Amino acid sequence: MPNKAQVTIYTDGSCSPNPGPGGWACLLRYGKHKKEINGYEERTTNNRMELTAAIQALQALKTPCTVDLHTDSQYLQRGITEWLPAWRKRNWKRKEGKLANVDLWKALDSEVTKHDIKWHWVKGHAGHPDNERVDELAKQAIRAKKSTC
Repeated sequence: MPNKAQVTIYTDGSCSPNPGPGGWACLLRYGKHKKEINGYEERTTNNRMELTAAIQALQALKTPCTVDLHTDSQYLQRGITEWLPAWRKRNWKRKEGKLANVDLWKALDSEVTKHDIKWHWVKGHAGHPDNERVDELAKQAIRAKKSTC
């Protein structure tokens, strides 16, 4: 079996105000290739946009890959690496009760099983070019939609 493609992904979500209109974005790098994807939701939250960005990025991969996924969302990074196994064991509930965004956590859980993923947290708004780019793309999605209303 051939080696899996090595892909680097940056994701971000934005909501203005939160909750309110939201945008998500992802940047995928494979060798010399780069793909940028973004989208918009009318009524949402910042956390939903962070999750959506990661889901959309992973769904864009056509075959199983080795992925370095970078996010400035501790909610996303800690949720997938620390909290999700316990949520799954408790039938998608937190110890304290209802789990927010369960639909997106389930969708993300389904996508991550297809790839070998290392999750990286990067400080937001700290000058990292790819993180800044996805931040701009997420905000661009919101501005583009607002300007058509």
